Amino acid sequence: MPGPSPLAHEATRARRRNPHQQLLLLHPNPNSRPQAGLDKQNSHLSPRREVAATAMISATATAAFLAAAPASSSSCTTHRRRSRLPAISASLATASSTEEPLLVRAARGEDGLPRPPAWMMRQAGRYMEEYQALAKRHPSFRERSETTDLIVEITLQPWRAFAPDGVILFSDILTPLPAIGVPFDISDSKGPVIQSPVRSEEQVRELTPIDFEKLRFVGESLKILRSEIDGQAALLGFVGAPWTIATYVVEGGMTNTYTNIKSMCHTAPNVLRGLLSHLADAISEYIIYQVNSGAQCIQIFDSWGGQLPPHVWEQWSKPYIKQIVNKIKIECPNVPLVLYINGNGGLLERMTDTGVDVIGLDWTVDMADGRRRLGNKISVQGNVDPAFLFSPLPVLTDEIHRVVKSAGPKGHILNLGHGVLVKTPEEAVAHFFDVTRSLRYDTLFQGCVTEVLEPVA
Repeated sequence: MPGPSPLAHEATRARRRNPHQQLLLLHPNPNSRPQAGLDKQNSHLSPRREVAATAMISATATAAFLAAAPASSSSCTTHRRRSRLPAISASLATASSTEEPLLVRAARGEDGLPRPPAWMMRQAGRYMEEYQALAKRHPSFRERSETTDLIVEITLQPWRAFAPDGVILFSDILTPLPAIGVPFDISDSKGPVIQSPVRSEEQVRELTPIDFEKLRFVGESLKILRSEIDGQAALLGFVGAPWTIATYVVEGGMTNTYTNIKSMCHTAPNVLRGLLSHLADAISEYIIYQVNSGAQCIQIFDSWGGQLPPHVWEQWSKPYIKQIVNKIKIECPNVPLVLYINGNGGLLERMTDTGVDVIGLDWTVDMADGRRRLGNKISVQGNVDPAFLFSPLPVLTDEIHRVVKSAGPKGHILNLGHGVLVKTPEEAVAHFFDVTRSLRYDTLFQGCVTEVLEPVA
């Protein structure tokens, strides 16, 4: 497999010196690449100051960027909130649709966007040299994901390097467990370990309401990130779905079979319902906490929902996701919700009934087929196979174009169909975002009439 060209290496180095140059220096020709190479004198500046410093290079280009992806606001109401939840800052209270980031607008399915926004699941992590160096200094994952300064630094690493349209909090779906009375450890060999799996009514009764004092690092990190990003990208938070979290809580950690929790559906259904209901309440509050702290879009990961037969998912996962969505639509009506299930080919139509705004497609679903099945009244996210990032760059370019054309010119967030793989070349990640920024819907779909697609019944 041919390696990245010297030009690709130079582009990555230039991007690290000034991560926003390609966003600011938008080129009017959608087929040409953005200009490269700004003065090194700005390399010491924060992202916000860098933008201010480079703005005078091209006022017209800056205006174009601000029109495409400007500052946003948190839109969660604060009535009936617990006293421990932070109040929304007045500066985050309201904003018109056109002042919001491109990703948020695409999630809502707005018309007239210039291109699809893009981010990557696991875009902060082990494939980046910067992250590897930091992990050597801080070898504990719990430390990295539960220390404000480290969370902020790791979250910003891919934003500084690649300038994606979405910046997702560096965290873990199990992070809130200690806040509801479920301690856990992470073993290098086994992954998450829960010493006392929850399998009885008594254990469910011992679970506590979510305590945000134990999650202050999440709120603090989101507030700092919202300020640092300063409207140039959407800030995403995320949670695990109740079923997926319950698999860890019941099994005591990772599993390939899910035998304990699957058998509980039949041997102890009331215990499992009690656990899932408690998790749904806690996760709802956790989403609201993230939004109040600055998150502008939330992704719900039902990572192991795809391990269930569709009719079982319908009974044991969907109702609790729906419970969360209904709560958020009341409390935070303007915050888009994305639902991602790994292995969701058999669940797409059922997923729409949860009420989320965006359905994430994994890489095993053809985007064109997924769009036909879902219709185009709901937004979609995805779904480039992460393995394409190991391909020659022209092959990756073609796949990006194929996915975008299949998704259509509205309601699409470009992403991978799964998280970034370990050892993924950083140059390929950079190329992914470079290509996306060069896309223009009016060129890709010139002369096309958008067909209204109704979801498959």
